[in-house]
Amino acid sequence: MNAIEAKLVELGIALPPAAAPVANYVPAVITGNLLVISGQLCLGPDGKLSDGHKGKLGAEVSGEDGKEAAKLCAINVLAQAKAALGDLGRIKRCVRLGGFINAVPTFAALAPVMNGASDLMVAVLGDAGRHARSTIGVAELPLDAAVEVEAMFEIV
Repeated sequence: MNAIEAKLVELGIALPPAAAPVANYVPAVITGNLLVISGQLCLGPDGKLSDGHKGKLGAEVSGEDGKEAAKLCAINVLAQAKAALGDLGRIKRCVRLGGFINAVPTFAALAPVMNGASDLMVAVLGDAGRHARSTIGVAELPLDAAVEVEAMFEIV
């Protein structure tokens, strides 16, 4: 077991099966020494959105539920990385996370929501999990998900 998978076990995180794409795209692309993961929704271990992770931040979804949704997105990002690489030990560092937060126009606390994903990457990868980031409020996401996260990793 590599260090990343050992850390997931230590944190009590079991990666779900990687979700299949729902449109005309692939879940991951490897080019050179980069792995790019398509946006992942906040699906739970059962592959479904919980009621607390559906809707808009600042309306139906609380900030804490939004942060948990972002964490689930990051778990699903890692599941896609494992499916693409076969071995999470090939991840050298998380280069970038992009977060899309389904929010009402007046919801300004986007960054703390996205910290759910960022904090998980650092918890799992240590200093190699520190990344560049964009966090954007959007009008709607697929399946009325509260959060979607995409990622880029440097790999070996």
